[in-house]
Amino acid sequence: MSGVKAQQISKVVIVGGGTAGWITAAAMARLLPSAIEIVLVESDAIGTVGVGEATIPQIRRLNGVLGLDEDDFVRKTRATFKLGIEFNNWGRRGDSYLHTFGDPGINLASLSFHQYWLKARAEGSDASLWDYSLHHKVAYANKFGRMERVGNTSMTGLAYAFHFDAGLYAAYLRHYAEKEGVKRIEGKINDVSLDGESGFIKSVGLESGQQVSGDLFIDCSGFRGLLINGSLGVGYQDWSKWLPCNRAVAVGSQRKNPLVPYTKATAHGAGWQWRIPLQHRTGNGHVFCDSFISVDEASDILLANLDAEAIGEPRPLGFTTGRREKFWKKNCVSIGLSSGFLEPLESTSIHLIQSNVSRLIELFPSAGFEPAIIEEYNRQVAHEYELVRDFLILHYHLTARDDTEFWRYCANMDVPDSLRAKMALFEAGGRLWKDAEDLFREASWVQVMIGQGLMPKGYHAMADRLSSDQLQRMMRDLKAIIAKAEGSLPSHADFIAAHCNADLQ
Repeated sequence: MSGVKAQQISKVVIVGGGTAGWITAAAMARLLPSAIEIVLVESDAIGTVGVGEATIPQIRRLNGVLGLDEDDFVRKTRATFKLGIEFNNWGRRGDSYLHTFGDPGINLASLSFHQYWLKARAEGSDASLWDYSLHHKVAYANKFGRMERVGNTSMTGLAYAFHFDAGLYAAYLRHYAEKEGVKRIEGKINDVSLDGESGFIKSVGLESGQQVSGDLFIDCSGFRGLLINGSLGVGYQDWSKWLPCNRAVAVGSQRKNPLVPYTKATAHGAGWQWRIPLQHRTGNGHVFCDSFISVDEASDILLANLDAEAIGEPRPLGFTTGRREKFWKKNCVSIGLSSGFLEPLESTSIHLIQSNVSRLIELFPSAGFEPAIIEEYNRQVAHEYELVRDFLILHYHLTARDDTEFWRYCANMDVPDSLRAKMALFEAGGRLWKDAEDLFREASWVQVMIGQGLMPKGYHAMADRLSSDQLQRMMRDLKAIIAKAEGSLPSHADFIAAHCNADLQ
């Protein structure tokens, strides 16, 4: 029996530009058939807060899919390279650790390196886990280089991401997408027309009177969720009880040397401050909960803790951590802030955009909008949001700080069972159960848990396959390999100057 050819979608309308809109447009233009018309509607009158954006290594996959030249991308977005995030004052005041993008040491015989480190520690070693991290050593030497593998060893090289100007990044992707055939329409939307029978979106109406019709609508309108919430009434799950920060103030500052290859996240009394170095300036912000301090107090703390002169005045932003009850309803898919918001602590915002766009393309529907496809998309996206949520909650809950009401709340709050079980399993013997869909690697969980004071009570018996002498020799060799690799690299600033210096004229 021959199959029936489904009617295909012929036009996609993306509502909203910015990072979410233009990533969506660029990826769809690159991967979908050219017969599908892609239109993006945005208004120059609607501004964004852009003082620097930090990313995680998955963005390199997106760049690869789009076929971007990395040096050109770095140059045009005034970017720098990122090897991880330094967390200060999280476990305790005065504590500091680097959550790197690489695995410490080398996994051996199907056993994670941290188990060997735990054995060495049990036998009297006082070496830090990060003493065996190439990323840690390179980051604190303010160096960088593209290194796929360390010499002829089994140690992987440098995993990295970027810091860049979010406005320039959106403009860069817009240029790319328009070259690939995406049509941009300037204008503010003042009404949305729904089909009276199906409830599907038929068109969006602009202030100019123009009607933009389509088959599939992508809501990239930001927090307000113009389509997914405003027109289709999809509710929002509020996760503030676990992630209580709900405000931010952001400001740029003058570039400060040396140009460090990592983000800084410094905890304060009722939140934390980010520092994102770019080629031409530094992005800064203070994320906080306004139940504990005011916007003015938060702004004062931000300005008092800058390491260079501020550029302009702090700009406020309000948000509610959480996600949509559904990310896709009828013929509308929400991408970016319209789908949910998980605060910028681990630089996951752009990843969630690209991840959801990738899923949408994989599950791209016919014009019949098959319910099973929509249901599967919603299931996958919800699961990823919850996995990221748990990792972010870990940073707040796993603390010995009791110096402010905010930190006492975080330390004592009731966390999801999924996170509580993961912490208990790690404390019992350094084990981690890895969900296949978890964005964060085992090494990420290990670094945050140990960095914030959760030390396993023992180590895996498999580590005893190495004698004490063999273990000490392995640890010495690792340090030597790492030192040699770090010594071969240029400074971060010199690497940029040689390969991808931005034109700052």
